[in-house]
Amino acid sequence: MTVRKGKQTIVYTTKPVILGYGTVGGPKEGQGPVGPYLDKVYPDLAMGEKSFELAERQMMVSAIEIALEKASLSRSNVDFFIAGDLLNQIISSGFSALNLGAPFLGIYGACSSFAQGMLLAGILVDSGAAEVVISATSSHNNTAERQYRYPTEYGAQLPPWSQHTVTGAAATAVAVRGEGPRVELATVGRVMDLGMKDPLNMGVAMAPAAADTIFTHMEDTGRKPDDYDLIVTGDLGKVGREVVMELAQRQGYDLSRNYRDCGELVYGMGQIENAGGSGCACSAIVTLGMLFNQNYKRLLVVATGAMHSTTSCQQGENIPAIAHAVSIEF
Repeated sequence: MTVRKGKQTIVYTTKPVILGYGTVGGPKEGQGPVGPYLDKVYPDLAMGEKSFELAERQMMVSAIEIALEKASLSRSNVDFFIAGDLLNQIISSGFSALNLGAPFLGIYGACSSFAQGMLLAGILVDSGAAEVVISATSSHNNTAERQYRYPTEYGAQLPPWSQHTVTGAAATAVAVRGEGPRVELATVGRVMDLGMKDPLNMGVAMAPAAADTIFTHMEDTGRKPDDYDLIVTGDLGKVGREVVMELAQRQGYDLSRNYRDCGELVYGMGQIENAGGSGCACSAIVTLGMLFNQNYKRLLVVATGAMHSTTSCQQGENIPAIAHAVSIEF
């Protein structure tokens, strides 16, 4: 039975297993450090579809199919489907749910949706309400950029602290039994507000939320950073990661040995000129693709999300943010 520990942390007593997972990416992601670990790489951003939104939907459906195949499951085995993305009214998730045909829970955690989905899938399985839950998320550079900032066709000049939205999708099959990595703990984040208003400076806007969730996780569990082989945040990029490091130092936490950010890991030198990657797929494909294929025993994945919209930005509102953490054992 799922129980709470401390202020915000969930303990999964049965430790649900990640029975299968699927990762797909676009051409830039395929050329980067994560590329060799992806299950499928598309050669272009259109992916044979007539719109980039349809291409993003295709990626999510593909990731789900791969996760099911790896887990040796059929669609009829899925008790619930949890998914979230960045597009208006999470349309990639909704249409993917139509394709899958399973009972659907749509979520919106922005770029934290990867951890939020796994967190909730673990609760459903650990509570006995489900035996198999599929959790998925996606993002596409050309859909997210024109929704939140500028269409890429405009060729807008971006500042060095901006980030490149990752094109990709990922899905996990979380089950009550089987072999694979296990979800042991999760810390639900709080919405934080640094007072940022620049939609091009997501890393700094989300950094306090990431730091707060990491600190809360350590306080709730009595653990220290060194209890994890690696702690990764979702998509803060180079600039946001530096802010987290500074905040941690102020709180007496040393993250210098084992803390990285997925936004820095997803692309290689020379691929982009800004601060790194972002988007729902950033933490998802780096974690499931690259990190799951290393020799780690315990990971803390802290996916971050900016909880703004085009409307709130146009009305001059701040950009609040959130971060959810999931501890995974191998």
